[in-house]
Amino acid sequence: MIKELLGHAHIGVTTAVYAHVRPRLQRQAIDTLGDALRGPESPDDPPLTAAAR
Repeated sequence: MIKELLGHAHIGVTTAVYAHVRPRLQRQAIDTLGDALRGPESPDDPPLTAAAR
């Protein structure tokens, strides 16, 4: 189990320390995919709508 590998006595410690990482990595993955699908922006392109984060 991960908590043992990290040396944590309780899973709650592991969760408290690393819980913030998952949403941040998901947001980065979504942004990267969005950038790849959009392709390079041209100065003549209209502005994109604001993305909810």
